Amino acid sequence: MTAEQFIASRASEAVKALYNVDFAAANMQVSVTRKDFEGDYTLVVFPLLRISHAAPAATGQAIGEWLVANCPEFSAFNAVQGFLNLSLSNVYWQETFASIAGDPDFGQLPSTGRRVMVEFSSPNTNKPLHLGHIRNNLLGASVSNLLKAAGDDVIKTTLVNDRGVHICKSMYAWQKRFDGATPESTGKKGDHLVGDCYVEFAKMEKENPAVLDDVHEMLVKWEEGDPAVRELWQMMNQWVFDGFEQTYKALGITFDKTYYEHETYLLGKELVQKGLDMGVFVKDPDGSVWCDLTADGLDRKLLLRSDGTSVYMTQDLGTAERRFAEYKLDSHVYVVGDEQNYHFQVLKLVLAKLGFDWAEQIFHLSYGMVELPEGKMKSREGTVVDADDLIEKMYLEAKATSEESGKLDGMPQDEKDRLYHMIGLGALKYFILKVDPKKKMLFNPKESIDFNGNTGPFIQYTHARICSILRKSETVAAGANAAGAAELSAKEIRLVKLLASYPQKVAEAASAYSPAVIANYAYDLAKEFNQYYHDTPILKEPDAAVLSMRLSLIATLALTLRKAMAILGIELPERM
Repeated sequence: MTAEQFIASRASEAVKALYNVDFAAANMQVSVTRKDFEGDYTLVVFPLLRISHAAPAATGQAIGEWLVANCPEFSAFNAVQGFLNLSLSNVYWQETFASIAGDPDFGQLPSTGRRVMVEFSSPNTNKPLHLGHIRNNLLGASVSNLLKAAGDDVIKTTLVNDRGVHICKSMYAWQKRFDGATPESTGKKGDHLVGDCYVEFAKMEKENPAVLDDVHEMLVKWEEGDPAVRELWQMMNQWVFDGFEQTYKALGITFDKTYYEHETYLLGKELVQKGLDMGVFVKDPDGSVWCDLTADGLDRKLLLRSDGTSVYMTQDLGTAERRFAEYKLDSHVYVVGDEQNYHFQVLKLVLAKLGFDWAEQIFHLSYGMVELPEGKMKSREGTVVDADDLIEKMYLEAKATSEESGKLDGMPQDEKDRLYHMIGLGALKYFILKVDPKKKMLFNPKESIDFNGNTGPFIQYTHARICSILRKSETVAAGANAAGAAELSAKEIRLVKLLASYPQKVAEAASAYSPAVIANYAYDLAKEFNQYYHDTPILKEPDAAVLSMRLSLIATLALTLRKAMAILGIELPERM
């Protein structure tokens, strides 16, 4: 029960006792007290005047007096016109802390019964994953974790775009310019080798635009099942899949289900025929198929080319239908950059025209692009920042910063290496996820690795500091009994308030599909602890009950930090 719900419940009891009228707690209006007034929470009195038949101030005064006299959880009140400002007592915060400390599942919301699929990553097999993919993967994975924490049944999925013109471009360049090169012969990860082929094709096209005709011919052969084209396609795709797997492992990314475009594009073709039969789509004289959306304020959307080959929209239609039927989904979240806003607007509209009532349950989690201090990245020109290179760079930045600070002096080298990776990845993930998904962002690797400020390493270091205190303690108190054994100071109440708000933060973040809410909550919690640690001699406390309470408090705080950061996919070290 939140503080707001608790106050509403007690206020309902007060109204019944004072006026002998039932007024449901759910109808009480309670909010956090404004900073310029005394009190923790404010009850709006105006809706109760028809029951009290008294002035707003008098009604507030009567309810406030009853609450303080009859409920030990209230310590003071002040009635200001139609608002009753209430101060919660130490008893309330002790009870709240005991409840939090005694609940190992604190922060996990009850099951909603909803089944949600989250699609993310969805790379093309013509290049390695890059910085833009990293934001996509981190958002998709953390939103999946967030929805699970909010009580949804979540299926994490990816659609590998393993066919199409862009794939044939890499294949064509490999045939013409790479003299049978393989990952083994070049010593390159397979996805990097195929990416080199894609960049090379861009050069070939500049030299001779007619090569694009050859690529389109290759695509037609692929769709016709030409053995030689299919064999080359399978070999190069496997190189890429092997490379992707290494990158996903480094980032801690997993999927429950992987779809492949070569398996789904034909499903879309069946829906195109269904749309033609329904009269929803039209076929032009050249054989191409379109959906006319001009009456909806959009334009005509191509669904099949004149040569019968599919476009992205074709396979997205078929994939959506298969997923909703196969998994009985209540919702489907697509994590895709904001340059595809129009695409998903069209997808929902076309599915609705085809008669699928679940079309409105599709949600496009649109996010802004990631740029570097040097500017935008371009795949065709080979100016992207590869994910593998960035992960390595983060490791080196973490190593350099840690060695400069001296924080890891004396630690065994293998443990240092593990920590450098943990700190580097934590810095990368946190820096990206603390920004609201809708916003474009500038990623600066050096700025992200800082042991002070709103960064992943700051929160990691805070957690390690708490673990160090607990290790030094001869008696680590934990659980509800220890939590309620001593009175809380004002600083400890601030920490309990923050802890108590965690479930609400989970609900808020899940509703907005924004891991940034959780990231910034974790920072606020770590920052508040550090202030408390600075002002409070935890281990020097002579009173055993107070020491027990404080150790229980910081142990609970460390656990909550781990839960929050786990939603972001970030590990917290015990030593640092």
